[in-house]
Amino acid sequence: MFNEREVYQLSIGAVCGLSWPSDKLVVQVLDDSTDQVIKEMVRLECERWARKGINITYQIREDRKGYKAGALRAGMRHAYVRDCEYVVIFDADFQPDPDYLKRTIPYLVHNPEIALVQARWRFVNADECLMTRMQEMSLDYHFKVEQEASSSVCAFFGFNGTAGVWRIAAINEAGGWKDRTTVEDMDLAIRASLKGWKFVYLGDVQVKSELPSTFKAFRFQQHRWSCGPANLFRKMLMEIVTNKKVTIWKKIHVIYNFFLIRKIIAHIITFTFYCLIIPATIFVPEVRIPKWGCVYLPSAITLLNSVGTPRSFHLLFFWVAFENVMSLHRSKATLIGLLEAGRANEWVVTAKLGSAMKMKTANKAGLRKQFMRIWERLHITELGVGTFLFSCGWYDLAYGRDHFYIYLFFQSVAFFIVGLGYVGTIVPQS
Repeated sequence: MFNEREVYQLSIGAVCGLSWPSDKLVVQVLDDSTDQVIKEMVRLECERWARKGINITYQIREDRKGYKAGALRAGMRHAYVRDCEYVVIFDADFQPDPDYLKRTIPYLVHNPEIALVQARWRFVNADECLMTRMQEMSLDYHFKVEQEASSSVCAFFGFNGTAGVWRIAAINEAGGWKDRTTVEDMDLAIRASLKGWKFVYLGDVQVKSELPSTFKAFRFQQHRWSCGPANLFRKMLMEIVTNKKVTIWKKIHVIYNFFLIRKIIAHIITFTFYCLIIPATIFVPEVRIPKWGCVYLPSAITLLNSVGTPRSFHLLFFWVAFENVMSLHRSKATLIGLLEAGRANEWVVTAKLGSAMKMKTANKAGLRKQFMRIWERLHITELGVGTFLFSCGWYDLAYGRDHFYIYLFFQSVAFFIVGLGYVGTIVPQS
């Protein structure tokens, strides 16, 4: 936890409500909060559950060194952990059902080669705004297709950082939690996989969680999710290549499919092709992009992404436009990670709102205050790219032959909307 005022009661209550013998369960709350008031609130909540007979411990550190990886590493060093075989991890906004352990632990008990059982995320605020609907589409595809497919053929897939049960012996054999990147979950999963451990994904075991509903929080999250894997690839490439415990095909899968295609090339190609190359060809009539490359193939890929969330099929056009806008930030973050630039190890905790938005109401004066502060929400880069795309659209409308202006105008509007800050939830000012 880190200053989780809005969600700490929900998450602690959900974990303390897990159905499991009380003498075989230790609830460990790792709190890195810097707000003393919130730390006291969390401590009192832990004491409240302790009085009910729950074996719960409240752990804090002197500093936040290593961020989440540092907290997890410190948590594993306590003496009582030596008596435990498994550790289940939940981020502060996750709320498991009471039967979570009964549905996951048996896979580890009866299969000694399995190191990790990963559950699926279910989003409690997916309908909060259009931005959360877009996130739901992307993440549902990840869980329903990518994770499910990899698990079903016993191929490598990454730990999602939360809602997963680890065999402690596997964590120790892999070298424990490392804070060399901001994706400690992926780092551990790859190292464990290189040691020969196997993972299982359970799509029918779902854990409630919260999506970022403000653009600022979502942008910081995407920076970490894009920068971290690229930086980890830089640091682990030779370790994967020289590993002697796994087959050459598994190495190719991890390097080419998991890292290069999904974590690096996809982000960069999306932005450069759809936001730079296609618009630039408008000014060079001699260059013609085949329709299969710029229309048919991308359309097929887009339709496949709707498989995970069929209820949002009618939002596909908005999803494409929003993903292209975010590819700007993901490409930048990917390059920062590959080059290990200044923000490579930046960690900004994703703010959770919990039920706060339901309790707050913005009166007219508050709304006027928001409009007066619009200049604080301006994003110059997005406005610049939007202006470029809009100019290309007008040029294509006047002189072009391929009707690219339809896409260019639509995409430029998406950049303008994000650039002006009119995306996601606007949190009322106190």
